[in-house]
Amino acid sequence: MSAPRRMGTGNPATRQLLLDVAERLMTQEGYAAVGVRRVAREADVAPALVLYYFKTLDDLFLAVLRRRADSELERQARLIAGPEPLTALWRLSSHPGNALTTEFMALANHRKAIRAELAAHAERYREAQLGSLSRALADAGIRLPGQMSPAVLLLLTNALGRVLTMEGAIGMTSRHEEVVAFVERALRQREGSSPDASPPEG
Repeated sequence: MSAPRRMGTGNPATRQLLLDVAERLMTQEGYAAVGVRRVAREADVAPALVLYYFKTLDDLFLAVLRRRADSELERQARLIAGPEPLTALWRLSSHPGNALTTEFMALANHRKAIRAELAAHAERYREAQLGSLSRALADAGIRLPGQMSPAVLLLLTNALGRVLTMEGAIGMTSRHEEVVAFVERALRQREGSSPDASPPEG
């Protein structure tokens, strides 16, 4: 006879466990794998407990999104504030995520609440990233070429990183090596850094 499933009440650890399970399922199997019964089974709790913490499936998705967004804001601020802000920006932009980001983008196509929340967090992230970048460039005495502003640099870098990531995800890598080599040469000239292909640590 199997052990009874945990029910419990308002335990922060249980809530975090449910979020961990949902995030893992999204990352490994896609958002369609996330359901109340599946999350409950993976967490070894009763389905009613999932609904105790998250009244709807959208509430669960939103909680996962908010938790990840908050941690990403802290991470990007810490990395860009370092001694090589341009390298940090490139590493953040060329490794923007992960499967979880892709799944939330796909999920946003079907759920208005997720789309609105994702857009709000993306705007907040961009403005925070721009603030961190502007301060770091000023502190390091780095002058951008021509009429380029920190905002232009930010969007261009993010756009390039996103294109490389999206194309790489489907196996398209034509000319990627050439572009990455160009960016890394430019970074070495500006900051003396030698950025590698690994993503920044969380």
